[in-house]
Amino acid sequence: MAATGGVWLFYVQHQFEDTQWTGNKDWVFQHAALHGSSHYDLPLLLRWFTGNIGIHHVHHLSSTVPFYRLPRILSDHPELREIGRLTLRQSLGCVRLVLWDEHTGRLVSFREARATIAA
Repeated sequence: MAATGGVWLFYVQHQFEDTQWTGNKDWVFQHAALHGSSHYDLPLLLRWFTGNIGIHHVHHLSSTVPFYRLPRILSDHPELREIGRLTLRQSLGCVRLVLWDEHTGRLVSFREARATIAA
């Protein structure tokens, strides 16, 4: 169960509707950290069990911030709360997002990819 939960956390923190991926020439560290990983806004008990790893975008921005200080960062900088925010319910929709579409600049499902190829 723990391994499955860990895989799910890793997946949903990098494969979500509003994620952004860029190539080498356009890559900027701060933008990639904040917009390429999610803020998985979990219920309080799950935040505790996961060591606040849902505040993943801040973790990517500064991995030296200890897990127990991540909520304080969101309190002190409220503008970071909504960047890449994803609730537990919303995260269930991320299962279908598996391929990066270079033309639209977003993650798509296999079904969407097939429809694009067929068109």
